[in-house]
Amino acid sequence: MSNAAVSGLPIGRGLLYLIVAGAAWGTAGAAASLVYRASDMGPIALSFWRCAAGFVLLLAVRLLRPRPRTVRGAGVSEPLGRKALRAGVTGVGLAVFQTAYFAAVDATGLAVGTVVTLGAGPVFIALGARLALGERLGLGGVAAVAGALSGLAVLALGGEGAAVRPSGVLLALVSAAAYSVMTLLTRKWGRDGGGDAASTSLWAFAVTGLSLLPFALAEGLVPHTADPVRLGWLLVYIAAVPTALAYAFYFAGAAAVRSATVSVIMLLEPVSAAVLAVVLLGERLTVPTLVGILLMLGSVTGLALAEARGARRLVV
Repeated sequence: MSNAAVSGLPIGRGLLYLIVAGAAWGTAGAAASLVYRASDMGPIALSFWRCAAGFVLLLAVRLLRPRPRTVRGAGVSEPLGRKALRAGVTGVGLAVFQTAYFAAVDATGLAVGTVVTLGAGPVFIALGARLALGERLGLGGVAAVAGALSGLAVLALGGEGAAVRPSGVLLALVSAAAYSVMTLLTRKWGRDGGGDAASTSLWAFAVTGLSLLPFALAEGLVPHTADPVRLGWLLVYIAAVPTALAYAFYFAGAAAVRSATVSVIMLLEPVSAAVLAVVLLGERLTVPTLVGILLMLGSVTGLALAEARGARRLVV
């Protein structure tokens, strides 16, 4: 049986959802940089407001959209306990993933924190998918992962040197592990026919927000700013596009596509972040940056085509 048959989403659409999610996630870094320039908001408080506002937006969409008609005898609804377990595990995973990443960046710098987190993620996911889900990557997939990781390393380390601190590297590995567990569980639940992505995103954000609230209060929940209108629009954008939209697309796509493929496609995040840094923040486009972008885009394209070909074979 094909992956799409189990999750309910065609693999081609799942790939598109993941590409949109990865590109949207990449805009969060640029928006966060503008938030830091416009206020004294800290990273944990920003993560809290991101998840809290994302929860409100997804809840509004859920309440406003028409309920699909259910056909008698068409299936059995998912037990409440399983829904709560999935939302709780995903929410805690999101909280650990985001908080540990921000802490790693603070401890060892953006370049090292990013390359360890996003570089270790595909490795953890590939190993976990092989051991826990029985998914084989194949030679083409291995080459795509290697190309993507090479591109990420060039992209993150191609500029000025950065100090490597063991505590920061450890935090980045914790972040990568949390992201990997979240991805693998989403994939497993999708294969088992578990719940819809919108519901998972909605309640995961609620759990994440509650998990981050005590730390955000300690850091300073309400920022000081000389331009509250600009700050407000930036927070709305972060909550709407790289949060509510991106995570809803991510959970839907990750349920239909192989875990290793998900991990590589999500490396579009630093690509879009690098492009926005040049266009929006005025950073210079260096040769290593361009080489890293091309390597990663080529790897993502190759792996996406391989996934689509595999889906057609399964259908036939």
